[in-house]
Amino acid sequence: MERAVLMPELENGKFDAAAFLASAGLGRRIIRLKAKRDFFSQGNQADSVFYLQKGRAKLTVISKNGKEATITLLNAGDFVGEESIAGVVGLRLATATAITACTALKIERAEMIRVMHEEHAFSDLFVKFLLARNMRTQADLVDQLFNSSEKRLARILLLMAEFGKPGAPETLIPKITQETLAEMIGTTRSRVSFFMNRFRKLGFIEYNGRIQVHKSLLNVVLHDQLPEHNAISASILDTPQNESRKAKRGTARVSKIEQKEN
Repeated sequence: MERAVLMPELENGKFDAAAFLASAGLGRRIIRLKAKRDFFSQGNQADSVFYLQKGRAKLTVISKNGKEATITLLNAGDFVGEESIAGVVGLRLATATAITACTALKIERAEMIRVMHEEHAFSDLFVKFLLARNMRTQADLVDQLFNSSEKRLARILLLMAEFGKPGAPETLIPKITQETLAEMIGTTRSRVSFFMNRFRKLGFIEYNGRIQVHKSLLNVVLHDQLPEHNAISASILDTPQNESRKAKRGTARVSKIEQKEN
């Protein structure tokens, strides 16, 4: 009886991964953070893994020049800090920060390694999470390489609203600055502001302090369905590099015409 109280993850002598991740115990404790507080910072010792039970968080990195970039958003059900169980104890490669009030289970490195080795139900769950994160990272890379910044913004908003996951989507997403959105999609804050106003005028989103995402925004990602999309994108997605290329092409055309006339 006492064992059942001390180890709620054991149900009828069988390991329950969900109960393990929901409760404190040997080598793990529940922590609560307010918005904007850090789970850990880049350069700290990587000595534990966190399991996010409630709330939203983000993972950021800072370059040697002091430039900060948001590399991923974290939702309830995500692990963060998994680098702590890779080989010898090293340093954190990024900073994990709460976007909203968060509740998380902090699992010490030794306990994480033990349960991974001894409990197949837990190791299966953790490996599935790592594979899902790897697929998400690949999708982010493809998105960055091949899609317009407008489409990348639409995708990020949909991911934050959790469209595509089981259950009803959270149409109201946590407060997030346009600067953070710009970091995530690799563009400027002014461009994000332009796209957000455009999405709002088209009825894809609403925002007044917090952003509400409508399902119709999926059309931007899945079908590129924007009124006069190609014509408008051509003007709003021009970069200095593209403008330079266009100028060179224009100069080349003029030269060819002059040669023909001569």
